[in-house]
Amino acid sequence: MSETQSPRRVLRRLGAVLAGLVAIFILSIATDMAMHASGVFPPVGQPMSGALFLLALTYRIVYGVAGCYVAARLAPDRPMQHALALGAVGLVLSTAGAVAMWDAGPAWYSLAVIAIAMPCAWAGGRLRELQLRARDRG
Repeated sequence: MSETQSPRRVLRRLGAVLAGLVAIFILSIATDMAMHASGVFPPVGQPMSGALFLLALTYRIVYGVAGCYVAARLAPDRPMQHALALGAVGLVLSTAGAVAMWDAGPAWYSLAVIAIAMPCAWAGGRLRELQLRARDRG
């Protein structure tokens, strides 16, 4: 078996993507809970304003980029591909979430969460590529 196809390398690739996904999930859920607990967001189950959904989308963008950077950073090779793989997972999960929770908030929010998946993935992967390029120059 070649080095690139070893089971250990495959597990490292999957682990990198999983770690990025877990980072996004934990950061998003923890921030949502903190926003509800602090009174910024209304109690769970009560309607939120469009401005609050925009705030939630904003931190989800930041966390999406960060999580995809984590996937790229932990990848044994091809960091951008790992970031984009996580973006594809995010696209699928966001679409499923939008279908399941369509009436839970405004439609624009559900569609925006889907729309940010791949741009966030690219940005996270790009950050890692720039970091590697700077390291190689220095």
